[in-house]
Amino acid sequence: MRTVDQSAAPAAPPYQDLGPEAVLDAVESTGLRCDGSSLALNSYENRVYQIGIEDAAPVVAKFYRPGRWSREAILEEHAFALELAEREIPVVAPERAGGETLHEHAGFLFAIYPRRGGRWPELRSRDARQLMGRFIGRMHATGATVDFRHRPALDVESFGVASRAWLLDERFIPPDLEPAYRTLTADLLERIDMRFAAVSDLRHIRLHGDCHPGNILWTETGAHIVDLDDCRMGPAIQDLWMLISGDEHEMAAALDDLIAGYSDFHELDHREVTLIESLRTLRMMHYAAWLARRWHDPAFPRAFPWFGEPRYWERHILELREQAALLD
Repeated sequence: MRTVDQSAAPAAPPYQDLGPEAVLDAVESTGLRCDGSSLALNSYENRVYQIGIEDAAPVVAKFYRPGRWSREAILEEHAFALELAEREIPVVAPERAGGETLHEHAGFLFAIYPRRGGRWPELRSRDARQLMGRFIGRMHATGATVDFRHRPALDVESFGVASRAWLLDERFIPPDLEPAYRTLTADLLERIDMRFAAVSDLRHIRLHGDCHPGNILWTETGAHIVDLDDCRMGPAIQDLWMLISGDEHEMAAALDDLIAGYSDFHELDHREVTLIESLRTLRMMHYAAWLARRWHDPAFPRAFPWFGEPRYWERHILELREQAALLD
């Protein structure tokens, strides 16, 4: 595995001082009384815990990664979630304690959420896909009313150009594969720029931003969103394409069903469908750079031991070449 140059990494892991006692103390600083039990939940970007509360249902405490979002950006996430909840769009919104949704303890920004269960959505039937489309359409009808002011946009620069530059500058690509990565990604970004330029007056709205099945839980009453941490401005199709899978014909049929339900509540610019493979490529490039940027966090080498090995980059380059063929 590649030996990562730590000269540009923080002096200490970001959550070094967030031990069990600090977590419970933070929760109790909001006025809740913990029963002493806690359970770490599956999260890498942030730290998330289920906390037992005396004489009440457990809550979920989310500790934001230091330095990732500004206080203003986090509050915009919270305001969006609360706005959706007020319009009876199922979303797990932060709880108010002392009139505030964002708290600080020992240098960590955190929020308290109610615990909600559910399972990944099964989108095998037309009815299920149309129902999911209606859900996303309702969310976007609200998201289109105003813009974020403090959160970033999903664009070629931030997801593609910046990701490529960081990986090359930090020399994460094995030397024998770097020329192939450099030329291939330069060509991909040029093509993606052309695809976006072809959709004139592309409208950006407030999005979930990371709308894959793992961030949507399904219950007997339907779907609800559990994580808006990556919400940002972007094209509406971003929140639809990650919900489709299969071969070309299966994806086309699934997308038709999603859009049919979506259109009941919000109008989709159908030109955005031509951006799906561009957005998929940008997500792949951004994901690789995200892992590299977080490699100094001990949780990442444990969770992604295959990252950084030459075969990972060989596979990544092969997948990007396949994307180049799809873009054609």
